Amino acid sequence: MLGRRYYREFWALRDLGLEVAPGEVLGIVGRNGAGKSTLLQLVCGTLTPSSGSIRTRGRVAALLELGAGFNPEFSGRENVYMAASILGLTGAQIDERYQDIVEFSGVRDFIEQPVRTYSSGMYVRLAFSVATCVDPDILVIDEALSVGDGEFARKSFDRIMALKDAGKTILFCSHAMYYIEAMCTRALWLREGRAEMVDAPGRVVAAYGAFLESGQVQGEATPQGMAAAPGTPPAGTARITGIEVRADGRVGTRLELRSGESALEITMRFASDPALPAPSIGVGVIHSSGIVVASAGSFNDGFTIARDARGNGEATLAFASLLLLKGEYTLNLFLFCERALHMYDYALHYARLEVSQQGLEQGLVSLPHRWRDG
Repeated sequence: MLGRRYYREFWALRDLGLEVAPGEVLGIVGRNGAGKSTLLQLVCGTLTPSSGSIRTRGRVAALLELGAGFNPEFSGRENVYMAASILGLTGAQIDERYQDIVEFSGVRDFIEQPVRTYSSGMYVRLAFSVATCVDPDILVIDEALSVGDGEFARKSFDRIMALKDAGKTILFCSHAMYYIEAMCTRALWLREGRAEMVDAPGRVVAAYGAFLESGQVQGEATPQGMAAAPGTPPAGTARITGIEVRADGRVGTRLELRSGESALEITMRFASDPALPAPSIGVGVIHSSGIVVASAGSFNDGFTIARDARGNGEATLAFASLLLLKGEYTLNLFLFCERALHMYDYALHYARLEVSQQGLEQGLVSLPHRWRDG
């Protein structure tokens, strides 16, 4: 009886040795339960390691569970002072930054009210304002590059990008591989608590994507997103107002195409805040298995979309000769900020393409090629 154990030992992280240099942006990927959140909490100091050690230099700010430390009975002002002091600011430093915190959050009219009376959006905005006001040396982000909605989502994104551009060290955990590759200078793939791979973001994303696809189970793709509406969007935002997919002169959301012969054109119309830089557009081609076959982005291609004085614009992506091989594909469309990082709007699986082909070529695309003797 003395030797019986009434618990099961579980290691959230094990044999993980990692050094992150000042100014580095480290992306962290892995399936649920791989240890990502545990690693972030260790860096933030909300967890202590049961073995080994972790050392940080400088002030750490975290965008994890925003507002988790707020006292619901305290006013917004009292919570600002409490949360900022926990982050390491002195009373004088908080006094100096208080007005900026309140102004950025947009809850000035309610700052003396208990935060339990706040909406979820107000709560998050105030928490974000406090977390990023401390001029951190290390910023820890779990999943979201922006918080809130509408104009505040753009403001919060701009603040995070300003910290990145200022050379702050950032640990960014996300399931969105696009953001890992676009945002980070290095990436870590965690698998069952161990470092499966640490390398350049493109290499880690490719390896992790292949791992996911090897066991992927796909369901029926259904359209998501894009609620087109007339009029000017709220300040600091942009939205899709119309999409047209055309193949061989036919317009629709379910089109039949011939591999190597059909021409495909995708037109997106949008409305945006004219005070913001012109947005960018992204298009992804997804096979029915869930594999991203190809993508194109106006930012990546160096194409700036023209707008009128009210912020309205449109752009067309054209494929003169479709190189997809036989199969079913869907189109995902995105309206991004000018840096193709902050997403304003999207339309997933907007159109379905049924591609037929002549000949026996196998795979997903036909690569241009030629034969020669010798």
